[in-house]
Amino acid sequence: MATAAPPAPPATPQLHGVQPLRAGEGNSYLWRKLHSLTGIVPIGAFLVEHIISNFETLNGPLAYAQQVKFLNSLPLVRILEWGLIFIPLAFHALYGLFIAVRGRSNVNVYPWAGNWMYLSQRVTGVIAFLYIIQHVWRQRFAGVSLPENPGAAFHKVQVELSNPWMLAIYVVAMIATSWHFAYGIWLFAAKWGITPGEKARKKFGYVCGVVGTALCLMGLASIWAVVYKYPNAPENVLPEQPAGVVLPASQTSSPISDPSFVQK
Repeated sequence: MATAAPPAPPATPQLHGVQPLRAGEGNSYLWRKLHSLTGIVPIGAFLVEHIISNFETLNGPLAYAQQVKFLNSLPLVRILEWGLIFIPLAFHALYGLFIAVRGRSNVNVYPWAGNWMYLSQRVTGVIAFLYIIQHVWRQRFAGVSLPENPGAAFHKVQVELSNPWMLAIYVVAMIATSWHFAYGIWLFAAKWGITPGEKARKKFGYVCGVVGTALCLMGLASIWAVVYKYPNAPENVLPEQPAGVVLPASQTSSPISDPSFVQK
């Protein structure tokens, strides 16, 4: 007489951690895609340009002033500033905060690498957001207007970094922003199908790590130059000239542009 087979044991549910490559569900899919895209273009491109421009501080106050003057002399610069920087940045930051508030981290239950990456991306995003708000306000809209007075750019930053707390904030923010951008590149490539498969993602992760480290070191070097390499910089290395007057070429060979010069 046939005996009934014993009932199969209930299937053990598979435990999964946070899925960092999830692009979105339902109506949020398009917004998350746009959020991912704006993090690379134009915000990521601007971040790279901004760090490279700030790297000119290693060549002295005059070199940095000339870089600021060049950027503010670009055609339609104010339209570019709002259309390609401020508006996309506001969307990326605010929607990123929305994602961070709604997201649920479970690193205390599933301490896997993907979960830690998920958490770190949100934390560094919040740090970058708070830093950018105060940085844009202080350097772009408060005090001396740098678009009209590019020669005051180095001194203005130097005065801000003379406060040890602000110096610490800049250092922390530079590390956090570089990490956020580097991991954001990795997420973008994975979400958009540029790096299909674990092997491709792992290899590209090394590339992103190198990019993030390079940008971070350049940013920290710029901070060092402002605080320690050229102390007591002049308030304005490009004094205002009457209309139609152009500074002579010899101005660019001023001792202040020499990297070895230290203002006494």
